[in-house]
Amino acid sequence: MTLCFHRASAGLVLCYALAGQPAAAPQRVRPVLTHNLPPLAGGRLTATMIEVNYGPGEASPAHSHPCAVLGYVVQGAIRTRVQGEPEAVYKAGQGFYEAPNGIHAISANASRTESAKFVAYFLCDHDAPLSVDVPAGREHR
Repeated sequence: MTLCFHRASAGLVLCYALAGQPAAAPQRVRPVLTHNLPPLAGGRLTATMIEVNYGPGEASPAHSHPCAVLGYVVQGAIRTRVQGEPEAVYKAGQGFYEAPNGIHAISANASRTESAKFVAYFLCDHDAPLSVDVPAGREHR
């Protein structure tokens, strides 16, 4: 059997041959997140992937990302709140999306005793910093 995922708008086709695999075999390909991206000019697309490690109880100061961000939690759990949205907790194996220019009021390890790690994939259509500090007080608007 061949398993394929198609995303025509992104030009992505991912196929994985599962021929000969027993029915109880672990799932090898699992969609984690699908989210429509904002319009991009496409002339100078840049993709950047970073790994973020939070020790127990650690957090980042308020910030914003000029680019769309797709994230995947590798270990532990992270707490996040983007201005105008409710707080969310994402656990290992879950993915999340952040719209460009959203103010990230909370980005933190959800645990005070365990480490957390996630991978963030930035898709930018121009030269831009990956993260921009937000002046104190602006993250609460």
